[in-house]
Amino acid sequence: MTTDTTDSTGTTPVLRSGASTANPPAAGAIARRRLRRSLLHLVLAVVAALYLSPLLYMLVTSLKTRGEAGATEPRWIPDPVTLDAYRHVLGSTDSPVMQWFLNSLLAASAHALLVLATAAPAAYALARMDFRGRGVVFTAVVATLFVPPVILLVPNFLIVNELSWVDSLPAVVVPAAASAFGVFFLRQFFVTLPAELEEAAEIDGCNRWQIFVRVVLPLSRPALATLGLLAFLANWNDFLWPLYVLLSPESLTLPAGLANFQGANNIRYDLLMAGAVIAGVPVLLLYLVAQRWVIEGVSRSGLKG
Repeated sequence: MTTDTTDSTGTTPVLRSGASTANPPAAGAIARRRLRRSLLHLVLAVVAALYLSPLLYMLVTSLKTRGEAGATEPRWIPDPVTLDAYRHVLGSTDSPVMQWFLNSLLAASAHALLVLATAAPAAYALARMDFRGRGVVFTAVVATLFVPPVILLVPNFLIVNELSWVDSLPAVVVPAAASAFGVFFLRQFFVTLPAELEEAAEIDGCNRWQIFVRVVLPLSRPALATLGLLAFLANWNDFLWPLYVLLSPESLTLPAGLANFQGANNIRYDLLMAGAVIAGVPVLLLYLVAQRWVIEGVSRSGLKG
């Protein structure tokens, strides 16, 4: 509803609006934004389904009977649902899957802790300590990231053999503990921390080591959690190196053990998928627990993937 009124001089008509009405352009913009958001969510849902479908089918196959798992026409819903594959895998005497699982868990955990213990002090020195040749050292560390890991197989094996570590867990824990990526990653995070906090701690009487332990490390939990998770995953999923240095069946880690298990059960898809689920579920759970720190650590370090 509108009314005609006059201005202060009483001569010029002025059009005033009574009840408020919706602005068509504004409403159209809101509708377009909602449509774009809905389309984006739809695309993300499709992409997520594409990524998750192999994992879901792996889980479904592990719950099938032997005959249904090997059928030429795959089915998404097992009939009947059975845990026989898991009983067979976990109870096998020829393939000690649980021993492989414990070996992988111990090796990956020890490797992650060792990577943090070596990378954090080196990264802090390169980020905060001023010494001659710091730039050259950092360049050399980054340059090693471009060396293909397969080139180091023979030298690492010779060193491990000289230390009598062949067929033992230290052989898969120690060689890759000096992580150039870990130094680079933490260094990128440390340079983002306010230097004023360290200066205040130094005024309070802390030395360099106390500043590193009491100030820098507590502020770096997201980056440390991210690097620890990445190191854990790298060791957990390592396949080639354990095949070189672990010889007896009881000493194998899970990826190497499952490769042997696959060779002995190349037509038992239910058993193979059960072993894959056992190897994959702990990693997924670990990431779900630590994803908040991973996202924050990656964003703060300036790395993008």
